[in-house]
Amino acid sequence: MDFLVEIFLVVGAGIIVSGMFVFVSYRMHLLAVLFSLEYIVLGFLFLISFLLSLFNSEVYFSLFFFTLAVCEGALGLSILVSLVRSHGDDYFMSFTS
Repeated sequence: MDFLVEIFLVVGAGIIVSGMFVFVSYRMHLLAVLFSLEYIVLGFLFLISFLLSLFNSEVYFSLFFFTLAVCEGALGLSILVSLVRSHGDDYFMSFTS
């Protein structure tokens, strides 16, 4: 049982770290930043769901977290669409002028 717990923790941490790597390396494009933030949230949701099921706790917190993640994604995409319509692309350098 301990080996399975370690595997899930390593996979969850790997998802979060790879999302942070993409966030840092592709920080010039707004769409890539939004995708990496969603990937990081997915890693946190994976860890929260696993830890709550490990302790036989309620899953309401993970559902609430998932609801907030979906709202964050919808808000980010709507901001992306409005910025692309006004500036023409999703580069951060074009947003300063």
